[in-house]
Amino acid sequence: MRRAYSVETVRAAEAALMKRVPEGALMQRAAAGLAAACGELLRRNGRVYGARVLLLVGGGDNGGDALYAGARLARRGAGVRALLVSPDRAHAGGLAAFLAAGGQVLDGPDEVAGPLDLVVDGITGIGGRGGLREDAVALLRAVTRDRDRTPVIAVDLPSGVEADSGEVHGEAVRADATVTFGTYKPGLLIDPAAEHAGALRLVDIGLGPELPEPADLEALQYADVAALLPVPGAESDKYSRGVVGVVAGSERYPGAAVLAVSGALHGGAGAVRYVGPGADAVIARFPETLVHAGPPSKAGRVQAWVIGPGLGDGRWAEEAAADVLGADVPVLVDADGLRLLEPETVRTRTAPTVLTPHAGEAAALLGVAREEVEAGRLAAVRELAARYRATVLLKGSTTLVAEARDTPVRVNPTGTGWLATAGSGDVLSGLTGSLLAAGLAPRDAASVGAYLHGLAARHGSDGAPVSAQDVANGIPAAWRDVRAG
Repeated sequence: MRRAYSVETVRAAEAALMKRVPEGALMQRAAAGLAAACGELLRRNGRVYGARVLLLVGGGDNGGDALYAGARLARRGAGVRALLVSPDRAHAGGLAAFLAAGGQVLDGPDEVAGPLDLVVDGITGIGGRGGLREDAVALLRAVTRDRDRTPVIAVDLPSGVEADSGEVHGEAVRADATVTFGTYKPGLLIDPAAEHAGALRLVDIGLGPELPEPADLEALQYADVAALLPVPGAESDKYSRGVVGVVAGSERYPGAAVLAVSGALHGGAGAVRYVGPGADAVIARFPETLVHAGPPSKAGRVQAWVIGPGLGDGRWAEEAAADVLGADVPVLVDADGLRLLEPETVRTRTAPTVLTPHAGEAAALLGVAREEVEAGRLAAVRELAARYRATVLLKGSTTLVAEARDTPVRVNPTGTGWLATAGSGDVLSGLTGSLLAAGLAPRDAASVGAYLHGLAARHGSDGAPVSAQDVANGIPAAWRDVRAG
């Protein structure tokens, strides 16, 4: 599992570790890891000896990491030059080592002539706030102008992004790769900042024993998901494996019912009950579904409900939503169902509630602009979870899962841009609801559902457009892939 920690926690851990190691040891460990990553990239594109490397160096420790790494590259024969954003604040020890190794400090960007093989972004570190300053922006533009193909490696975090929130205020470096030290930072895993980070490489500097549990943010990996997947026993039957109820679709959107049921049938529960206007379409596509005319409370026993995809907003939808939310089982609410929510109804439920909005729906629930949610996804998902006392799965380029309780927010690492297609959210709702019915806790069901959904889309797409039904059909392959490790 990948774990990410706030700047405050990282700083405290570093301070504790520095009391037990020689002065400067952490910076040397970081510089060694950074230089190794730079060397690997340079070798892939040619060789280290004779490579043309430019360091963009800010003040403080981040600039020191870049300078010490530059010194190591220079000793390996690379031609390393540095532009100091604030010469009077450059790290003294790092600068001395850099010059002693044969590195060259340039007076300004006009002295950067000819092509470059690598740019190292060491302008600001994890303590940076509010985007790049004007002088740094001017320097960055001058260096990268007409060098769009020059790879950029960021030191610890792309300069200009917010380490704790993943927000980007103003201009920020767009790196091809980021070498981060000690632990991941939330901004490396959450868009829009994550879009600036490129490929991630974590360098161990010995910080692990100093980091507390739990983390501020975590991302599941194959082994974590495999351990959570429901597995039937030899004596299991369709009822003991869990039954998920789906209330979705309408005369206008019968396909939403089909897609939600499709996701549910692939999600680990033993049976799917469907209630709604799309019964004929559902039975035609999935004859194994148990259908009922409604109301939901009369359809038979279920271990979880899914309500909302394509439901519309008529009287039947309102009555069905009230009926489902009154049940004493976990309920997942998506799409049209979110518009029918009363906050107090959700807050006072005795059984768990899972909300699965996209950014626009989250904005409506919070009473803010969509752009505010997209710019501050972490803050939005935490606020929604607290306000509704629910588990919230915020869909998007980075899918986040938060609880009202003080547990780490989970970020989903799978997916593809091709998932932005009609009906894919309906499949996710059914899949996650099925995992709830199979017995997973709400946070686990939402996290595993998002993981499998994104992985199924990757398998189904393979770089090409993918439909929602393709995603649903790809869930078994994703499931087997996770189980195989």
